[in-house]
Amino acid sequence: MSEESIRPPFLDAPVPEEYPYQDTHDLRTGPDLHPALRGLVPFIGVWRGRGSGEYPTIKPFEYAQEIRISHDGRPFVSYEARAWLVTADGEPIRPAAREVGWWRVMMSGDEPTDEIEALFCLPTGIMELHVGRLDGTKLRMATAQVVRSETAKDVRGGQRLYGIVDRDLLYAQDLEAVGQPLLPHLAAKLTRVGG
Repeated sequence: MSEESIRPPFLDAPVPEEYPYQDTHDLRTGPDLHPALRGLVPFIGVWRGRGSGEYPTIKPFEYAQEIRISHDGRPFVSYEARAWLVTADGEPIRPAAREVGWWRVMMSGDEPTDEIEALFCLPTGIMELHVGRLDGTKLRMATAQVVRSETAKDVRGGQRLYGIVDRDLLYAQDLEAVGQPLLPHLAAKLTRVGG
């Protein structure tokens, strides 16, 4: 065999243009929404607002947050959340939690169900699989599995509740971690700013 016959063609290929497929948080633009995602339509968008956090092992805190829920025409939505600590007056203090993930509607044959699988990945070495149920504009989910890196905090599980109330996104998150039982951890109200 000659070296040319075993050399993969991508080694000499030109650098491609930017990613050619659009992700959108605005249902008026971009790809058509996959039919399986119709139940998640109220959640798709860019949301920004304020919340507070607590847990027995930390001091209570206030934060601001942006959540972006987008789709690219396939049967899942992408989820990205960025938070930053703020003073009571809303002045930024420092970056806080970040997570990315995907929400998938579970199917029964070709038909979407009201069951959801959600994957969340955090830069602190934690990946969570949540499963839950969509009930109109309310989405309740609980941890099915947690994968932690060797250096990650001892997170065992949690529950999340997302809901659209008076056109805002409200959510609450309970946490079981560092030897504590399942307890309230985060709550926030976010307003749609895009989509």
